[in-house]
Amino acid sequence: MRFCSLGSGSSGNATLVEASSGSTTSRVLIDCGFSLRELQARLARVGLGCDDLDAVFITHEHGDHIGCAVTLARRHQVPLWMSRGTWHAIGQPELPPGLLQFARDGQAVAVGDLQLRPYTVTHDALEPLQLRLTDGALHLGVLTDTGSITPHLLASLQRCDALLLECNHDRGMLANSSYPASLKSRIGGRLGHLANDTSAQILTACLHDGLKHLVAAHLSERNNTPTLARAALAGACGGARDEIVVADPRLGFGWLDLGR
Repeated sequence: MRFCSLGSGSSGNATLVEASSGSTTSRVLIDCGFSLRELQARLARVGLGCDDLDAVFITHEHGDHIGCAVTLARRHQVPLWMSRGTWHAIGQPELPPGLLQFARDGQAVAVGDLQLRPYTVTHDALEPLQLRLTDGALHLGVLTDTGSITPHLLASLQRCDALLLECNHDRGMLANSSYPASLKSRIGGRLGHLANDTSAQILTACLHDGLKHLVAAHLSERNNTPTLARAALAGACGGARDEIVVADPRLGFGWLDLGR
C-alpha cells in the first residue's frame, strides 16, 4: 500500500492511494481540485492516467477539492463518492447509473483491495468527510480541512501506519498577514483550517511506535513555511522525526510506501 500527492494547497488538492494484492491493483483519488487537463498531466507524472483510477472520493465541495470531479466521472466512467451534503452543495449533478455513490460517517466503502472509512470533521462545508484507508493490514489516516479537534477525529486516526495531517498556518504569520480580518477569522476559526500547533496536538494524541510515515499537508503559501510545519510536528515526536515529509502546495510529494 502506498500514497502520493498531486498537489496539496489552496491551488488544488489530490491524494492518490494505491493497494495491491499481487494479482490486482486498486487506486483511489482523494479529491481532484484541478481542471481535467491539469489532473491528467499530474497523473502522468506518476505514470498513470484517469482510466487507472478505480474511484474518486471528494471530501467536501470547495473548489480546490471538487475541481473536475464530475467531468472526470462522466468522461472516464470513474465512480464518484461524496457525502449527500457535498452533492447538494455542488448543485446535485446527475451522473450515469452507478457512478454517483454516497458516503457517510463510519460506513465502510470497499474499492477493490482498499477499504475506506469516512469520518466527520468540523469545516465550513455542508457535510465534510475525511478518510482512514486500509488494505486489511496497513492503515493510512488522512486529515485536512478542519478547524477543531474532536474525540471522534482522534479515534478515527489511532494506530495508523502513516498520517497525512494538515498544517495550514502558523498563528503568528496569519495574524500578521495582509489578509482581511474576516478571512483571518475564517481560517483560524473552529470551522477553518488547522494551525501547526493544533496539528501537533493531534499527532501527540495519535503517536505510536508503528507510525512509519508522517506528512505535513495543505500548507498555506503565505501563512506558513515548511520549516515551521516540520518543527511543530517534530516537537510532538520529541524532536526525533527528521524524515517528516512536507507536501509542496503546488507539486505535492512522491510515492510513500506504508510497508517501508
